[in-house]
Amino acid sequence: MFSFSAIADDKVTLELKMKDGDLIPLTLNAPANKIIRIKVTNIGKGPVEFESPQLVKEKVLAPGASSVVVIAPKKPGTYIFFDDFHLNKPKGQLIVK
Repeated sequence: MFSFSAIADDKVTLELKMKDGDLIPLTLNAPANKIIRIKVTNIGKGPVEFESPQLVKEKVLAPGASSVVVIAPKKPGTYIFFDDFHLNKPKGQLIVK
């Protein structure tokens, strides 16, 4: 049987804001081999799409909406994500150490 604290130690929660193609912050950091939860909030005026082929995740958010993207534990590396509705904007990166 697992204790609550043991389960909580197996994951990390990060926050990402998206605003009309801008990613705030551009770089997220997470520990290796832990479940990664990214709370994504659209603070812009139009829809956004969090997308990462490397992480095999995509999520469309209406203005004002929030959602959580859950990522299985990853090995150390840099994983790129972006707003698929605003491809002209800088891409973000998740750095796993």
